[in-house]
Formats: sequence, C-alpha cells, structure tokens
Amino acid sequence: MSDKGKYVIYADSGADISPVKLDEWGVKSCPLTFTFEGEEKSYAGEEMKSRDFYARMRDGKIAHTAALNYSTASEIFRSELESGNDVFYLAFSSGLSSTFATSCTVAEDLMSEFPDRRVVVVDSLAASSGHGLLLWLCVKKKADGADIDELKAYAEGIRLNICHWFTVDDLVYLRRGGRVSAATALAGTVLGIKPVLHVDDEGHLINMMKVRGRKASIKAIADKFDELRNPAYDDAVFISHGDCFEDARLLAQTVKERFGVKVALINDIGPVIGAHSGPGTLALFFVGEHR
Repeated sequence: MSDKGKYVIYADSGADISPVKLDEWGVKSCPLTFTFEGEEKSYAGEEMKSRDFYARMRDGKIAHTAALNYSTASEIFRSELESGNDVFYLAFSSGLSSTFATSCTVAEDLMSEFPDRRVVVVDSLAASSGHGLLLWLCVKKKADGADIDELKAYAEGIRLNICHWFTVDDLVYLRRGGRVSAATALAGTVLGIKPVLHVDDEGHLINMMKVRGRKASIKAIADKFDELRNPAYDDAVFISHGDCFEDARLLAQTVKERFGVKVALINDIGPVIGAHSGPGTLALFFVGEHR
C-alpha cells in the first residue's frame, strides 16, 4: 500500500539548475532536448557541458530545442505512480514552450489510469534560473510540511513575484527567435547597444530598454533589483550566465556592494535556454513586489 500524500517534485531542463544541485534539493528532472542544425543526434539538456555548447555556438553552429516529449514524460511520471508517489511538476513557462500543455495532457491521461494517484502540474511562467528560483522556494515549502495541494497554491501565488532581468551580448540569437528585428540586431552590433529584457506575467520575453555597453547593462539590471525587490526574500537571489562567469561575478559583487545582499547561487545557462539567448547572456533573478 502506498503512503497517502507522498509526492516527488519534478522540474525540467528549462530551470537551469545543475543535476548535482537538484539532487541536493531532492528534485528530479524531465529532460528537454536540443540538436545542432545539420546533425541527427539529439542531446538531453544536461548532456553537453555549457562551455562546450557555447564554444560551438561561437563557431557559428545553430542549435534547435524541443519541448517535453509526451512519451518521455508519461514514462517518467508513470514510474513514480507505480512506486506509490504522487508527482508535483513545475513546468517551463507556457509563454515560451509547449512543455506545460504537454505535461497537462500526460497528467490527465495518467490519473485516468491511476485514479488513486495525483499528478499536479504548475506553469512556472518562468525560465532559466527564475524557474530554478521558484523551484527552490517550492523545495523549502515542501520541507516545511506543505502537502501537494498546498504547494500548488503556494507556487501559483508567488510565481508572478519572480523577477527576471537579463541582457545579451549578441542580438543575433534573439533575432533568430524573432525577439528583435534584423535592423535592430544590426544596429545593436554596430553601436554596441545591449537590450535589457525581462519575463512578463504571461511568461514571455519582453525587451524593456536599450543601453550602450556591457557595464551599463549590468548597472541597469542592478537598478531594477533596487526598484522591485522584496527585502524579505533577499536570501533568494540567483544569477545565471551564458559562459561569462566574470560578468556574473561582477553583477554579484555589484548587488552585494550596493545593497548588502549576497547572491545565493550562480548558475550556467544550459543549452535549452542558451540556444535562444546565446553566449554572453547575463541574468538576475529575485523575488520582487511584482515583476
């Protein structure tokens, strides 16, 4: 007989949290995949080291990503249900991927097959380590004794307070994804213009401002932290980067010097996110009064 109320937390590659850290948190992951143009091999999100991935991108290789596969998710979640565990899955933003929609279909089908078990899916409306930050908060909430329904309510209640502010080094990758026009990308390259973007309440990437130069973009991100942050969550500040650790360290140092806040975690941006943002992407995630 299974233990009623026993559940396992799942995320996916879109959260940009390392397998080592996920294991430390007691979280399991659904793999999202990517391929390089002209190659048949499909890689799981954590299969290739970030540095190797970005080296290939800098050499001109184009990567394409895929959402969560129905069969993969069904197999993974089914094994948990058969073991007597319910599943809580915090999914990559529906504003950026069909992963959430697919996982909802999987959940519905499996609960028809296992009527005494639960598969609860929550749309993170977040990406990269913003998704990871929400995941970390959920892990802490579970540790405090939250059952699966309480955790769902908590995640849905706080997800729109997860702020994502980031900049990219080269606009060509956002141009490929349709986030900026070809003319904007060309002008940005010539003039050294760096966009500062965020993720809105629908989980979409939104271009918020343009500044000239990398240092100015880092300052703009720190300014947004000052404007929006909820000091009660100053222990929950993450940074992620696309193979630009020195810039990530500079941003962390800026946050500490200006606001006395220590960044809790600095992560690599993995291939699933990095394929769209490119090498040199730098992002700050925190809990704000609003996004």
